[in-house]
Amino acid sequence: MSFEPTHLGQSSGLPASPDAAVLDYPPNPHPDALYLIRFVAPEFTSLCPVTGQPDFAHLVIDYAPGETIVESKSLKLFLGSFRNHAGFHEACTVGIGRRLFDEMKPKWLRIGGYWYPRGGIPIDVFWQSGPPPEGLWLPDQGVPPYRGRG
Repeated sequence: MSFEPTHLGQSSGLPASPDAAVLDYPPNPHPDALYLIRFVAPEFTSLCPVTGQPDFAHLVIDYAPGETIVESKSLKLFLGSFRNHAGFHEACTVGIGRRLFDEMKPKWLRIGGYWYPRGGIPIDVFWQSGPPPEGLWLPDQGVPPYRGRG
């Protein structure tokens, strides 16, 4: 499998929107192994679609790769493209998980969106592609309840 990076080793600006973002998927260096990859984005931001005010979240993305993995620079640019994107917490969290799952085709994927309070209520959103593969080690996502996040 050949891999031509779009962003890695090159100067890349922040995409104008999540839809405009290009994610890169290099070959999995261990396609025969069942293992977990975790990405943590503790300073994720998007905009409230009603007020336009910024919303902040701590995202944890766990996946068991199939034939490909997601390249980290392209993922950072994709997540950064939400900075000016108006979307409810649920739309952002589930949309990120589904896009990664649909494009990368991992064996399994889950995302935890731990959103900071708006109006005094934190909203945590979780999505996974299905049951985890048998034998996959799943560490806790390690994000304490809101009171302990600050």
